[in-house]
Amino acid sequence: MALNLDLIGKKTDPQPFTYDQDRVILYALGIGAGVKELDFVYEKNLKVFPTFAVIPGMPAIISLMMNSGLNLPTVLHGEQKIVLHGLIPPSGTLYSTGVWTSAYDKGDKGAIVNLEIETKDESGKSLFDARVVLVDRSAGNFGGDKGPPTEKFDPPEGKDPDFRVEYDTSPDQAALYRLSGDKNPLHIDPEFAKLGGLERPILHGLCTYGFAGRAILYSVCDGDPARFKSFAVRFMGPVFPGETLVTSGWKTDRGYIIQTRTRDGRLVLGNALAEVS
Repeated sequence: MALNLDLIGKKTDPQPFTYDQDRVILYALGIGAGVKELDFVYEKNLKVFPTFAVIPGMPAIISLMMNSGLNLPTVLHGEQKIVLHGLIPPSGTLYSTGVWTSAYDKGDKGAIVNLEIETKDESGKSLFDARVVLVDRSAGNFGGDKGPPTEKFDPPEGKDPDFRVEYDTSPDQAALYRLSGDKNPLHIDPEFAKLGGLERPILHGLCTYGFAGRAILYSVCDGDPARFKSFAVRFMGPVFPGETLVTSGWKTDRGYIIQTRTRDGRLVLGNALAEVS
């Protein structure tokens, strides 16, 4: 199936997302928070992790993917960015509008599809924006532009990180995180994972993203979500539930360059930048 390039530039209708405090707490538990982070897992004075911003836009992303020509079994989540304009409320109804901004032809490597999502509250105030890059490994060679060079965010050579945080994931981490809305069987069904060439189910990339966001929040924002401004990453490799995630950050004049690796050194999040205040 060919990509439906006629959809480029066309916005979705605002897609509603209604949630309560339990949904916020479930997300926090899904990215490894516990009672030591009480403000994020207890409804009294509940705070919302900034990376929760990946959740309300899911209906808009699904709407964009309908009739897009994307071949879902060969689609990978390539990159993710969130930009926050304020605190995320702990409950309410938010509205997300999505647009497919571009598609780039990478030949035999597939096609790159760029999506942008804007999320507002019920009053129309913009709360956060997201950029999502999808890679369809089966959709290349459609005759399109190859796209611009990718911006590079590499750690300063020879400099130790300014922070380094280790978080253990649970063998059940994917089973818990999927309750935040991503029910892809790749993350729970061993037989489905084998069909994809994996030895067992893998952790959601956005779960790893959330673990890294927690590390940033506590390392350079003193646990204050208001100081967390943006976080952009490229997904570099799979994580298996039960592995340990090691997130490191290097302070630069552009923000914090971020890398997340497994304990054995495999890079799983890279080309990443976090901006904080």
